[in-house]
Amino acid sequence: MVKINLLGQEKMTSGDGHGIMNLEFKNTKIKKQCEDPKRAQKEYGPKIGLSLTQRVVELAAADTLADIRRIPAAGLHALKGAREGEYALNLAHPFRLIIRPVESSDQSLTALEQITVVRIEEVTDYHGKQRRK
Repeated sequence: MVKINLLGQEKMTSGDGHGIMNLEFKNTKIKKQCEDPKRAQKEYGPKIGLSLTQRVVELAAADTLADIRRIPAAGLHALKGAREGEYALNLAHPFRLIIRPVESSDQSLTALEQITVVRIEEVTDYHGKQRRK
């Protein structure tokens, strides 16, 4: 077993690379929000900020995206239309964390069990006008 530091918390993982989903970020702004809980709360308010931190920890601790499907509060669902190929995770209603699977040469994106790399795209309310806090 190997200890890793994730958002200031130590986590245990096997030394063979399993147990930690690889996370990428669309830009530096979202990366900083995801890696710094205080910054997330400052920019989104306490409810959304705490939820964002929780979802990022869950993603990082998962083996595959299928593990996230097993967390009812996460509310993982595939998006349609202009957001085809993206998934959303519940934060504080109505905000969602939008992620996109990243395909590698040895990986197919046809099943959640095969998705081990995701890019965090944004925090948004895609249902209507964005209101924070």
